[in-house]
Amino acid sequence: MSLKGEFRASRDVVHPNLAKLTDLQFAAAPDVQTLDGLDCVFLALPHGQAMEIAPALPRSVKVIDLSGDFRLRDKGIFEAHYGREHTAMAAQAAFVYGLTETNRAAIKSARLIANPGCFATATLLGLAPLVAANLINGHVIVDAKTGSSGSGNKPAANTHHPQRSNSFYAYKPFTHQHVPEIEQELQHVGDWTSELVFMTHSLPVSRGIFASIYTEMKTALTEAEVRQLFADYYANGFFVRLVKGSPDINWVKTTNFCDLGFAVRGRQLVVFSAIDNLVKGAAGQAVQNMNLMFGLDEKMGLLLTGSNP
Repeated sequence: MSLKGEFRASRDVVHPNLAKLTDLQFAAAPDVQTLDGLDCVFLALPHGQAMEIAPALPRSVKVIDLSGDFRLRDKGIFEAHYGREHTAMAAQAAFVYGLTETNRAAIKSARLIANPGCFATATLLGLAPLVAANLINGHVIVDAKTGSSGSGNKPAANTHHPQRSNSFYAYKPFTHQHVPEIEQELQHVGDWTSELVFMTHSLPVSRGIFASIYTEMKTALTEAEVRQLFADYYANGFFVRLVKGSPDINWVKTTNFCDLGFAVRGRQLVVFSAIDNLVKGAAGQAVQNMNLMFGLDEKMGLLLTGSNP
């Protein structure tokens, strides 16, 4: 759709990198009741807004919500972690959690998708094979770091570039809103009874998430055995790549890939997980889910390359 007038300048200002690549323009949000001619709607809104819009959309329209509004099935847990009342829990019951690699079959037949959070995606992809195989013994520690784009495009005191570029700090210790989301999905994947210690940190880069996931296994496995376990679990997961040693966020930046690496010492295992928080952690995974929902090739529109260096 190409629109004229006041919206034409908006794209050129917000996305000058798209010049000559598209004629698409921003438009004011229409009345949701007029959207029955669309196949799919992506809701990329601040937390709390999608719960007002999604239930009012025509039932002929498929919906992919990128906020946290419909990820959690427990109303009390949502309100405790997001600091707002949930007013659409009846609608939430119909949403399918959109972590493509662990929920592919349900996504294919879904009309409503709750796209996962970025930290949740990186963590879950690193833990799912171990939980499914019932290999974890004891608690799990996740040390996760994210770039500044994870905070959105409105600068705040602790996200503004001059403050963040040469700094490093932890935030939301024990209280990050992705924690209950991670545990909820791990319970879906397998018999998750471990304690999760989840810590997030501000990384002085623009984009990318790197998570170091520390676990103890019930039995000692070699790195080759762990790698084979992950290879088997993600046999149909094109966007999961297993690397030797540590991933690098440069390799996944601007792509829909999640790179996983491993370090093993006896029963001690560290899984390293790297994604682009804006692509596999948000928009890319949303498109991946849309492809599944409409019977398209899962990779369509997502064969994007990272950088090295």
